[in-house]
Amino acid sequence: MDLHNLAVILQAALSPNPDERKAAENNLNQFQYAPQHLVRLLQIIVDNNCDMAVRQVASIHFKNFIAKNWAPLEPNEQQKISQSDKDMVRDHILVFVAQVPPLLRVQLGECLKTIIHADYPEQWPHLLDWVKHNLQQDQQVYGALFVLRILSRKYEYQTTDITSMKGYRNYEFKSDEERTPVYHIVEETFGHLLNIFNKLVQIANPSLEIADLIKLICKIFWSSIYLEIPKQLFDPNVFNAWMILFLNVLERLVPSEGEPADPELRKSWGWWKVKKWTVHILNRLYTRFGDLKIQNPENKAFAQMFQKSYAGKILECHLNLLNRIRVGGYLPDRITNLVLQYLNNSISKNSMYNLLQPRLDVLLFEIVFPLMCFNDNDQKLWEEDPHEYVRKGYDIIEDLYSPRTASMDFVSELVRKRGKENLQKFIHFIVGIFKRYDETPMEFKPYRQKDGALLAIGALCDKLKQTEPYKSELERMLVQHVFPEFSSPVGHLRAKAAWVAGQYAHINFSDQNNFRKALHSVVAGLRDPELPVRVDSVFALRSFVEACRDLNEIRPILPQLLDEFFKLMNEVENEDLVFTLETIVDKFGEEMAPYALGLCQNLAAAFWRCMNTAEAEEDADDPGALAAVGCLRAISTILESVSRLPHLFVQIESTLLPIMRRMLTTDGQEVFEEVLEIVSYMTFFSPTISLDMWSLWPLMIEALADWAIDFFPNILVPLDNYISRGTVHFLACKEPDYQQSLWTMISSIMADKNLEDADIEPAPKLIEVVFQNCKGQVDQWVEPYLRITVDRLHRTEKPYLKCLLMQVIADALFYNSSLTLSILHKLGVATEVFNLWFQMLQQVKKSGVRVNFKREHDKKVCCLGLTALLPLPSDQLPGEALGRVFKATLDLLVAYKDQVAESAKEEEAEDDDDMDGFQTDDEDDGDGSDKEMGVDAEDGDEADSIRLQKLAAQARSFRPNDEDDDDSDDDYSDDEELQSPIDEVDPFIFFVDAVKAMQASDPLRFQNLTQTLDFHYQALANGVAQHADQRRLEIEKEKMEKASAAASS
Repeated sequence: MDLHNLAVILQAALSPNPDERKAAENNLNQFQYAPQHLVRLLQIIVDNNCDMAVRQVASIHFKNFIAKNWAPLEPNEQQKISQSDKDMVRDHILVFVAQVPPLLRVQLGECLKTIIHADYPEQWPHLLDWVKHNLQQDQQVYGALFVLRILSRKYEYQTTDITSMKGYRNYEFKSDEERTPVYHIVEETFGHLLNIFNKLVQIANPSLEIADLIKLICKIFWSSIYLEIPKQLFDPNVFNAWMILFLNVLERLVPSEGEPADPELRKSWGWWKVKKWTVHILNRLYTRFGDLKIQNPENKAFAQMFQKSYAGKILECHLNLLNRIRVGGYLPDRITNLVLQYLNNSISKNSMYNLLQPRLDVLLFEIVFPLMCFNDNDQKLWEEDPHEYVRKGYDIIEDLYSPRTASMDFVSELVRKRGKENLQKFIHFIVGIFKRYDETPMEFKPYRQKDGALLAIGALCDKLKQTEPYKSELERMLVQHVFPEFSSPVGHLRAKAAWVAGQYAHINFSDQNNFRKALHSVVAGLRDPELPVRVDSVFALRSFVEACRDLNEIRPILPQLLDEFFKLMNEVENEDLVFTLETIVDKFGEEMAPYALGLCQNLAAAFWRCMNTAEAEEDADDPGALAAVGCLRAISTILESVSRLPHLFVQIESTLLPIMRRMLTTDGQEVFEEVLEIVSYMTFFSPTISLDMWSLWPLMIEALADWAIDFFPNILVPLDNYISRGTVHFLACKEPDYQQSLWTMISSIMADKNLEDADIEPAPKLIEVVFQNCKGQVDQWVEPYLRITVDRLHRTEKPYLKCLLMQVIADALFYNSSLTLSILHKLGVATEVFNLWFQMLQQVKKSGVRVNFKREHDKKVCCLGLTALLPLPSDQLPGEALGRVFKATLDLLVAYKDQVAESAKEEEAEDDDDMDGFQTDDEDDGDGSDKEMGVDAEDGDEADSIRLQKLAAQARSFRPNDEDDDDSDDDYSDDEELQSPIDEVDPFIFFVDAVKAMQASDPLRFQNLTQTLDFHYQALANGVAQHADQRRLEIEKEKMEKASAAASS
């Protein structure tokens, strides 16, 4: 297609007539792979005589085509763009990227990003030469900087993500080899960048274009130092040259000429952007590379040099910048936030704190505190768009830009690390505001300062709750200065009172009437005419519900409370609303039964609203999407709370079915885990599984086959429920054929060589569910399942999966030992399988603990499988094999008995610990009155660390697939509350009965067996027989107790 015709088709793509538009799009798609098509699109984009709208359509089509086709996703995929077209595009895009208008430059920049990521350096080795050459041509500098910025970004994040012991995420280059391209870029270009930067800062009365050039240089520097300092910058002279320029930019005033008056345009103005990127860079250098504590040895000298020569100078510049706010000048929110972050990081460093101290009072009381106060922008937003006010207040992303959040963090860090000098002084200041407020007539009260003071008190709650004398005065402070604002004529103070009350709801109130009063005020806030007050009241209510010792305080008003909740959920999408609802449901448990249906209906309606909002916004982090997840979690909490009332599940089902049906498809990928949890509850606790619920089975199987392999462990739970609780329907139904679909899915996954061992672990667990629940009814499936199990066993490396696959064989033996043994012989693997099994049973660590079959459940399944072999006749199980099986089973039964006893002991100890754990906040909190908070914090961190280590150890013991943790000598605890038909089978009784059956059917065989046993195994056999008798008595006693309890109820 020639240039003219292509332009005509692009023009038609803009037509208001949908038919013409569709025809044009079809034409473009038809010719998109034709030779020269891409080159002609680029020609149109750069043609100044062409209509701008046509050029824009061409640029979008060009960008989308390159994004999709420049670099094939699969290694063997055919190239869709010819090499000659690629060469032509690469050569010409560099020339024109700086010449086209900004609207088109954005699209070409995206194309360059795709091409550079795919081709540099291998297929585009001369790119850096082009950049270097053009950096030296005055007319080409912008284009060269623009391209260099994209090139440097390629290496900004190309790293290994390492999580440190403390849980912080560190990003490091995988190897020195990966640093090489960055070093090469810096080596070739930074000298030229420095020269350009130097010339730019010396220009008198610089234009906005100069700001754009400096901003690009800053961005290139940022990308190059984001993860590592390039070795060239370790040269003190080179680094100093850069720092002189950055400090120059930081210190100089932005030009007043041309600065927009509009606040939105003003913060995005070029010169403020330059200032922001400079502060960004200096913060990064300080926090990542200038901190002596976190540096590796090779960077230590750099950190010392940075601290000595630059950190203090930057601090001084930052304080001068903040002073603009104090004298009524303008500073963009993002810069204020970044500067306060720098100061925050300086508090704990003695040398920096000493520099900060002389100006600390001015900073704290005249800059930081005013930033914490309610302001004109807040008032405007509160009045004009309360929904946006609420969204900003609860948005984590907004916190990154918020001067108020940074101010709260600064004050918190100051009293935490330097509390001895500052806490009393700051509280004295806040108390002064409270007093002035109380003494001032109504019409002159400093409402905004009171708002800031309340925010400060809320932000410092953790410190104040553990520090005398403030700890003892908290209740009085709340009654005197916080609770009166519940009835303030000013809405933002009513909201702040609710928030602060929530922060302190857990303190030990000496007068329960004060707690009651605050609770009722918060509940009343749910009906406030102002939306932000209602939302803050809901947020606070969560803390009051958690802290409430007497639920009778809430019980009478529960229906009205829930009504207010759902009115608010109809108004605003906020996940904190849902968290509070979850807390109420959790606290009241089965008492929520009368409201369960209504709650689920309201939450379902809220879910659909949130999903519609999220789809409209096309943003997974949108508050609507987060609230949608919260709605589903709350539904799960409700289902759990009424789990002992199966009739409610029948009523709720029709409300939840549409959500489950839609969200088990690709539409629900963002909420798949939460929906599967709901399906699990519905299939487990309903009296029976309805046909409507069975209609979800194919959706889960399809998802698993298509895209949801990562959710296989979650899908396992409802599939288990279907088979174990709906066994009759599972076996009888042929349309659809559930047995066949399960086999197709399991066999496909087990045979897939691309799947890791860990990915397929749920598959053998599902086979186990079939064999255990369908005993005697699925003979036709024993051979196929054994065949794929043995096949996978041959190429399995992970010990845990080997155990699971071996347990499938054990389950098959328990299902029908004679049939299973004959199939293993038919497959020619019987000897191999049993040798491997016995070898796995005998493997122990140095400590003597078993390597395999670690959980109680694993041992029990093996016991039952091996025991099922004992009654087989000698032609199926020869005498020698019988002896091996008998001994292995005895060893395993003893290990199982010991583990069950140990678990019972641990459970008993945990119960004792739980009783010891009932403490009030006051008993638990330490007294930090006369201690420097830095010391307290370290002690606290150490205690937290010990607690976290204990929790981590517990978590490891519950993780069944943590087989790589060779340091752990503990058996795994049972990681699931497994429920299956074998729960009713006692392995000791089953063993003794099997031995008796063998003795009765073949006395000579039994006699030969017992004669070959040494004293050790004879003693074990006697011990097992005695334990079996004991278990019979215990089981009989349990049955009688259950019958008695049932009769009395």
